[in-house]
Amino acid sequence: MKKHLTVLLVAITLIVTAAVSHAVAHDMDDMDSGSDSGGTGAMGQMGAHMKMGDHMTMTESRPMTPADTQRGEQIIATMRAKLTKYEDYKVAIADGYVPYMESVPQDIYHFANRSATASEYMGDFDLARPGSLLYEKKTFGGYKLVGAMYDAPAADTPEQLDALIPLSLSHWHAHTNICLPNGVTEADVMNGNVAARMRPDISSAARAPGEFGRGSGAGDGERMRVGYLADPRFGFTGTISNQADCEAADGNFHKQIFGWMIHVYPFTSEDLKVAFSLAAP
Repeated sequence: MKKHLTVLLVAITLIVTAAVSHAVAHDMDDMDSGSDSGGTGAMGQMGAHMKMGDHMTMTESRPMTPADTQRGEQIIATMRAKLTKYEDYKVAIADGYVPYMESVPQDIYHFANRSATASEYMGDFDLARPGSLLYEKKTFGGYKLVGAMYDAPAADTPEQLDALIPLSLSHWHAHTNICLPNGVTEADVMNGNVAARMRPDISSAARAPGEFGRGSGAGDGERMRVGYLADPRFGFTGTISNQADCEAADGNFHKQIFGWMIHVYPFTSEDLKVAFSLAAP
């Protein structure tokens, strides 16, 4: 029994860390000087428009129903009532929401709560206690609350996700078909360790761990990359998206990393299309 409990705790720890490094999953290897979404910042556009592709799987849209509209309005009302206290970001920090990579310029900053995320990945969904709070940085200091990110287990079905937040309102998304270079583990990704040790001969494009450098992927322009992400073949926007090519590159392939995720922006508009948009405010 004690051994099984230890294994479970280790598993939960890895999963929880995923939320804290959710930023990595979105754009950590898309560190750009000019992304398609038109924002600023070396980290790319955290929370900016997400695109369907080999590395991004989204739930299919469903027709809007009056019941879904009512649920959407209730979700927004609940989030506003329960999360307004976090307009003071210091209250969020006091409640265990920790800013992720605060020193790196981003459109949207994720303040992640490990225990809340653990609950979500165990199937405990609570609008009043999201895994992450979403903030914009104010020009003259401080943060402005714009929304929240909720998580769900990777094994959840569309029906289960729809029961949490209707699929007609927005898309839950998952990060899929990820190739990591030799020497870099899923735990490194979950911990945001982009400077993880890797073989020096893995690519002439690769830089030393922690060193910033330019890399270019097919059709995506010139991008700022760091650590193992200096090699544009790997990661969440890498050119490799299947197991055969990954193994040929001496990498390790992951069909999916992290569970399901969704962003909701109740503090930007009462319009459901805006509040449940895939685009950051």
